[in-house]
Amino acid sequence: MKITQVDSFLMSYQMPEPVKLQFWAGERTILKRDAMLIRITTDSGLKGYAPGPAHERADREIKQTIAPFLIGKDPRLWQEFCFSANLEVMKIYKAVEIALLDLVAKYEGCTLSALLGGRQRDRIKLYGSAGMYMEPEEYAEEAQAVIDMGFPAYKMRPGNGPEKDLKTVAMMREAVGPDAGLMVDAHTWWRMGDKNYSFETIAKLAHDMKEYHPVWLEEPLPPDDHAAYRKLHAQSDVKLASGEHEPDDLGFQDLINSEAVDYVQMDVLCQGGFSSAQEIFEGVSKQGLRFAFHSWGTTLEVLTAGQLGVCWPDNVVEWLEYPCYSHREHPVMYSFPLADEILSEALEIENGYLVLPDGHGMGVEINETVFEKYPFIQGPWSIFKLSSTAETIAVTGDHSVKWVKGNTS
Repeated sequence: MKITQVDSFLMSYQMPEPVKLQFWAGERTILKRDAMLIRITTDSGLKGYAPGPAHERADREIKQTIAPFLIGKDPRLWQEFCFSANLEVMKIYKAVEIALLDLVAKYEGCTLSALLGGRQRDRIKLYGSAGMYMEPEEYAEEAQAVIDMGFPAYKMRPGNGPEKDLKTVAMMREAVGPDAGLMVDAHTWWRMGDKNYSFETIAKLAHDMKEYHPVWLEEPLPPDDHAAYRKLHAQSDVKLASGEHEPDDLGFQDLINSEAVDYVQMDVLCQGGFSSAQEIFEGVSKQGLRFAFHSWGTTLEVLTAGQLGVCWPDNVVEWLEYPCYSHREHPVMYSFPLADEILSEALEIENGYLVLPDGHGMGVEINETVFEKYPFIQGPWSIFKLSSTAETIAVTGDHSVKWVKGNTS
């Protein structure tokens, strides 16, 4: 069996109207959402699929560098392949490798999880992720809606100023009751130009949020400032989470080993694939921490993370992010129908858990009609206009580009 073709398909869903969201430091506009699907085809007709990093650099590297390397090789020998490249291209290769594993698992007649060590369980706990730049009352309403959908926890993104942010957490707790989980993803707090929250403000907010028992406070500080995380962690009773912006394995090692956080996060598509994830899980387990997947795209991305997550016990790999898009007829966030249409059938979710399919490989059928239905649209998917100092920042899906001053449209 030989690989005959390696394809990457970039796709975009354009918002019917730009989604404009006001926050403390300015306005965010969401123009579209992008996705990538990777497909590997063999001379026997067998195909393997994987989600990929949804940006043009990844598409170019797959077509120009990774595909020529793989074509002609026997996918069953994937562990013997010696692909060599710089760090950022290696991350893309590791995403393509997931499609190789899907293909091999289909050939072997087993689940993808079986190639990753075997399942220790058949399901993984989800949290409903939405919540962007609203009034406190709207966050509370959305939190209740997500919990009513059956998810055990809800994650939101604040950004209305310290007083309103704390009021929001209080109102969400009142709305959902004492048992539902609440995660606060504070990634905007250090992205507000001159209105960035100071360490002292963040420390006070963390202290005051303790009363409302959040599951975690996520990225309250610039993610590369591990020293600041250690300082906050030492004086805060609220659990901290970070990891989705770590640039390499050494960054993860320091985050895990330095008592900086309680929950480590990672995106398998953008940060090194299954092999890096396995090393992170080992470190998390050794240090007595917990892991939570970052997954902010299609249901295929959610499933991919789940295939790996169930190979570990839930006291190590505890949570999997499930984005709640409004096309599912729930009063949350914005619409992104491509996220579901990429699969021919919906994922099975039971009592807030993703139930992993028993079929070979990923265990699902890919709907290839999305390639033509959602042609790729160049340009950023999201734009921030900061009021102080005045600045416009364009954001793409390329995680290697740090979102800081200078990355402007």
